[in-house]
Amino acid sequence: MDLLVKNSTTPEEPRWNSKPAWKLPGWAEPLMVVTILFGAMVMTRRRGYRIFAAKPGVYKSTLNGDDSARSSDELLAHDEGGEDDAQEYIAATKNMPKTRKLLGITLKTPNTSQFKNNIHSRILQRFPFLIEMFYWVINYGFYRMTAILSNEIFAGRGIWTVAESHGLAVLDFEQHGFLSPFFPGEQEIQQWFMHGHQDALTVLNKAYALIHIPGTVGFIAWYYYIAPSHPTFATVRRTMTLTNFMAFTTFIFYPCMPPRLLPKEYGFLNTVRHDDAQSVWMSGKYVNSLAAMPSMHFGYAFCIGCTIIYHSGIFRRKLERGEARKSWAWKVFYLSVGVGYPAMILTTIVATANHYFLDAWNATMFVLLAFMSNKVFYVFIPLEDWFLWVLRVELPVPSTGERFRELGYRL
Repeated sequence: MDLLVKNSTTPEEPRWNSKPAWKLPGWAEPLMVVTILFGAMVMTRRRGYRIFAAKPGVYKSTLNGDDSARSSDELLAHDEGGEDDAQEYIAATKNMPKTRKLLGITLKTPNTSQFKNNIHSRILQRFPFLIEMFYWVINYGFYRMTAILSNEIFAGRGIWTVAESHGLAVLDFEQHGFLSPFFPGEQEIQQWFMHGHQDALTVLNKAYALIHIPGTVGFIAWYYYIAPSHPTFATVRRTMTLTNFMAFTTFIFYPCMPPRLLPKEYGFLNTVRHDDAQSVWMSGKYVNSLAAMPSMHFGYAFCIGCTIIYHSGIFRRKLERGEARKSWAWKVFYLSVGVGYPAMILTTIVATANHYFLDAWNATMFVLLAFMSNKVFYVFIPLEDWFLWVLRVELPVPSTGERFRELGYRL
């Protein structure tokens, strides 16, 4: 294949003048993530609820009123009609099955409220953020499987050969496709940093490694603490989760080599290796290094940016119940972060040759599609009822935004 660059010649590889950045020890990133998660678990704990109390009872959220539902019940209503006519039965069994209505079909699922006093139910009630931690462990587990499945599918042709051809196809589309006017050359951007701005590139290399996982986990923890309601938080979480699964599917069936791993004649530099900036979360046996398309670095950043802009309230006339109107200073701050963070991540992934512009474009489309169809996860709620029944555990009442609102902040 011919050299796919907009310039007729490949620029001479400049020498590194800056010293490689200091390398984080292998335990640093996991420690950061664990600190964020357990810090959020403590900050959002259920105050006034005691795990080992004689009769813990059922906690009612002060945010959503006496009819506050569990995190799944708020998504898919269950019919409690007819219970008044069955009081003798309730007295005998104490727990009527849930009647779920899904896609016009009525389903009977177990009512797990009978397990509310089990020790693991009490722990979850005290620390409801543990549920969010569990959801993201599942996400990470699915990601770890993408490399294995992709290798199996393309074992005959060779995964690296396939991924390289896909990477070159992306370059060809950016330079000659109908969207080519919107895609500046990745090589030119990296070369700008390499000629006179290498210290800035070193900062971007570290940002690429450190921001993606700790930053995203930190955002989830922050928004769980500050969101105006759990349904609003859950919409963001479902959007990010669905974006993940769409991206993971693409990783499996369309392995794509990032620019930095292409042969040297294509003009890209592996700046990540020079600065020892490979994240511990993106290295190892089961990590997919051929998952450039789409860029989940930018996908997360775009979703986070949109959420922060929404949280600013600057484009909303009507706020959610109990949500305080923010000052103009806070609105400008949130707007700046909401726009600046995705822009910084886009610059980072391109300058370090970890992604193509098309990767970010597709990630944006994935996030928008996931937002519009995030309620598809409702179909799993009946399965969740059965899963919880097998575990003999009841979901906790979410504490989203509760402590933040109690303190009367207007951030």
